[in-house]
Amino acid sequence: MRYIVNGEELVLGRLSSSVAKLLIQGNEVFLINAEKIRITGHVPDLVAKYKRRIELRDKANPEHSPFYSRRPDLFVKRVIRGMLPYKQPKGKAAYKLLKVYIGPAKDIKDAKAYDVKAKKAMDTFENSMTISELCEKLGYNT
Repeated sequence: MRYIVNGEELVLGRLSSSVAKLLIQGNEVFLINAEKIRITGHVPDLVAKYKRRIELRDKANPEHSPFYSRRPDLFVKRVIRGMLPYKQPKGKAAYKLLKVYIGPAKDIKDAKAYDVKAKKAMDTFENSMTISELCEKLGYNT
């Protein structure tokens, strides 16, 4: 089955776990408005945490280092990948069923809208920022 999930104003971790469950069940998921997803926490601490992750490099061979993208759609896709058993065949198969878009996707047809049962970020948390704001602070140019 195909699902469309609108990530606008939802919390990244809660949304990611719901999407990961859909993917493990074998459903194809289209996540739209990835740049409007909110990540919660103290803003300077979030920026420092993800800057540290991006700058990680293996001294012996930098090409073998983990890659964290600064682009909002790939950033969200990497977070969802962390919630899948990616090193197993079922996790890789589930990850291939995920499509993440910045803004609304116009080419999606015959997909059912899926409502994530989570509170909006602004209702629950005081300190939060959108993924696009975080990616801009990490060096992404829109």
